[in-house]
Amino acid sequence: MNNCESKYWKRNLPHFTFSGSAYFITFCVHCSDLSIDEQIIILEHIKEGHNLYYDLISAVVMPDHVHLVIRPKDEYTLSKIMKGIKGVSSKKLNIFRIENKIKDKFEWQHESYDRIIRDESEMLKTINYMYNNPVTKGLTDTPESYHGWFICYDLI
Repeated sequence: MNNCESKYWKRNLPHFTFSGSAYFITFCVHCSDLSIDEQIIILEHIKEGHNLYYDLISAVVMPDHVHLVIRPKDEYTLSKIMKGIKGVSSKKLNIFRIENKIKDKFEWQHESYDRIIRDESEMLKTINYMYNNPVTKGLTDTPESYHGWFICYDLI
């Protein structure tokens, strides 16, 4: 992929890509909330892609949605990365649910929200928002102790 290549497409939401960019991504659970164990499974899966398909700058897995800040590796499109994250994590969660006799099938909403992070100030604001999200939602008193939080300080 050329370092100056940009693309635009639209499903229900507009999507812009620009190679070399970092993205703030949000994707939501379709119908149910995630248990703590399920949130950990998702976070671990997302971390597995770090340094392989993308640089994972930050992630927070909430009961009903996920926020990521990633920078795709040049050879991988944002679309393929999201298909991998959502597809594999839903398979892992459905296996977990079968093993734990949970009847509801897990699904993500089809479309994700993504935004190119334009500068360092926006990056810091976005990560701060993610960091405080579990506190704002009343899930923890201290963000750093939240089980669904990840940050790679080397990439900020």
